[in-house]
Amino acid sequence: MPRKAMQELGFQACCLRCDAPDEVGVARCSTCIQHHRNVRETIASAPPDDPLYQLAKEIMAMAAEPHRYDHDEVHGQSLIEQQRLAGQLVGTPIKRTEHDVAMVFQAQREVEKSNALRDIGNQNPWKDAPMEAKEAKQMGTETWMLGSSQDQHYGARTIPSKPIEKVDRSERIGEDTALTDRVHAAAGQDGMEEDVAKIFEDIEFKQRQSKREDLKSAMEEVKELVDDDLEF
Repeated sequence: MPRKAMQELGFQACCLRCDAPDEVGVARCSTCIQHHRNVRETIASAPPDDPLYQLAKEIMAMAAEPHRYDHDEVHGQSLIEQQRLAGQLVGTPIKRTEHDVAMVFQAQREVEKSNALRDIGNQNPWKDAPMEAKEAKQMGTETWMLGSSQDQHYGARTIPSKPIEKVDRSERIGEDTALTDRVHAAAGQDGMEEDVAKIFEDIEFKQRQSKREDLKSAMEEVKELVDDDLEF
């Protein structure tokens, strides 16, 4: 059975072809997991336009989701074999009876679904019948009429008791670039399973951050050149 850590890394195909005993706490598994974790980190930190690492990323995607790529002319047969090996580890599903289905529906009917609008509306004492006109008029008068003690400074400008210091915003970067890259990286993995999507999301995020660092470095170099030209 593939180890959970290997599944999260997207390398469960290695476990399916491994001859190590399927036991908990095998030292060989720890070494393998650490090695593949290093491989993933290397791919994530690699230049995004490097052909070798692009190929590695494609093969990693195939190994993580073989059912999506088993039509590939080169790797299709290996991916089909991987699915066959994984299928041998799946036990026979328990046959459901009509009684089991009825119990599921019964349990669903007994679950009370929350509805914020309905629950708040049910607290209204006039939900069944409106209040009398006299009571409504009195409530309106009490609600909208402000007493002399309450409207003394109504609409007046607030005068602070001491000077308010101006906020220094020079160090604010404005856009949260890390959050932006994380959102774009996550959006690019639609359609994948959650564990696999997280793997490629991290890779995409690190590549975007690497590009930003390169751009920032280039801009600083340009600024230095411009500053040097302006010096007489």
